Amino acid sequence: MTARPLAGVTVLEMGTFITGPAAGMLLADLGADVIKVEQPGTGDPFRSFKGELYSPHFQTYNRNKRSITIDPKKESDLFVLDQLIETADVFIQNFRPGVAGRLKVDAERLQAINPRLVYASISGFGSEGPERDRPAFDTVAQAASGFLRLLVNPEHPRIVGPAIADAMTGFYTALGILAALNERHVTGKGRVVETSMFEAMCHFNLDDFTHLLSADQVMGPYSRPHVSQSYVFQCADGKWLALHMSSPPKFWENLAVAVGHPDMLSRPAFASREARIAHYEDVVAFLAPIFAGQTRAQWTETLTRLEVPNSPVYDTKEVLATEQAKVLGLEVTDPDGPKGTFRTIRFPVSFDGARMDSVTAPPLLGADDAAIRRSIERPVHGIARG
Repeated sequence: MTARPLAGVTVLEMGTFITGPAAGMLLADLGADVIKVEQPGTGDPFRSFKGELYSPHFQTYNRNKRSITIDPKKESDLFVLDQLIETADVFIQNFRPGVAGRLKVDAERLQAINPRLVYASISGFGSEGPERDRPAFDTVAQAASGFLRLLVNPEHPRIVGPAIADAMTGFYTALGILAALNERHVTGKGRVVETSMFEAMCHFNLDDFTHLLSADQVMGPYSRPHVSQSYVFQCADGKWLALHMSSPPKFWENLAVAVGHPDMLSRPAFASREARIAHYEDVVAFLAPIFAGQTRAQWTETLTRLEVPNSPVYDTKEVLATEQAKVLGLEVTDPDGPKGTFRTIRFPVSFDGARMDSVTAPPLLGADDAAIRRSIERPVHGIARG
């Protein structure tokens, strides 16, 4: 049985690209009825891909939703939106400051229609301050928050990795919405929940700021790997293996056995945790050629047997092929998706052992126009009012 703890909660999401849609997706994964409000004809700009409106990027953040096309600049469409607002629990938008007001979907107007509405607003740099009107995208937010420099290799500076700032801002927004919904049980009133990509990433980068504020230490890209004694090594078959050696001495003692150098810890660079941190590059130089002598599978078997914390550095295809992923049912499908079978990764939280083991494929643009419009032609029943 699929858990749906937010069943009965109605969310209107007027989000584009990632931050707003990510927040909506998280609520939808938890069982909320998320209605994606899109511009007629084009929809969420993230839809566009090779002449169609169903890109992989769009699919990532828009499962378990319904789609209605509304142009709030048209009086008749704004009337439809207002009718939906009357019975909605949450409204999400990620416009730049000022745009919501021009579209008549600002918090003041919508909460006048429905005082119980939890209104979530996402921006790049916040609703005030000298950078209020700056456009923000994932890389900009990562850089502005101090996080990006922790990912960039100084010897080979390149932007790497996924859209962390976009996704994390969506996560923080969903968390804020859930808190406001919970508070509404007591107050009976909605809240304006605001966050920005800049604020979200500064909080996500909390360890970096804490080191500065508590110890006057500015971290760099190698700070955490050195302290946590984390490593990656290339094996004989060209595949990569990761180690997280942390601090328990037994990890290093067992590693010494695994690599065939039981006297390894008597070397100055390995003598203590402090020595290994100070001589990180010497540790790498010693171990790298050893790991290059066997395949990744051989090392994984040996290290796991000796309880050395390790994992192959998998790609996504390899992850889904593991027995662990299969046992946990990470991959879920909707066989009736609009473009054929839709495959994705399930929501990771279980409730009383019940997993989110079913999914609905992201909607085509305006797929639910008729059904949603029909539903507001008569009183709407069954909406959870908190």
